[in-house]
Amino acid sequence: MHAFDVLGDPVRRRILELLAEREHASGEVVEVIGAEFGISQAGVSQHLKVLRESGFATVRPEGTRRVYRLDATPLRDIDDWLERFRGFWTQKLAALATEIARGKKDR
Repeated sequence: MHAFDVLGDPVRRRILELLAEREHASGEVVEVIGAEFGISQAGVSQHLKVLRESGFATVRPEGTRRVYRLDATPLRDIDDWLERFRGFWTQKLAALATEIARGKKDR
């Protein structure tokens, strides 16, 4: 599955946000995602599987629990791909900064 396909799903993006904060046991992820999206444990497990298989997350056993951790490698690949488009953003942000400065000056 392509990285953008993985990130295209709001549930998987939310799981990645959780994992970006810290490691989480699968039960913790199920609790948060279930509450926010109304998804069953089996549904959350499928999303975690996609994240594991696509390289966005790693898992390690800890007793009877499974602990998930973010793997940022695919995010770096996306960042590299987006690099060619940053020039468009930079120009727009510079123009916005100029307009904000003019607005402050007029006050």
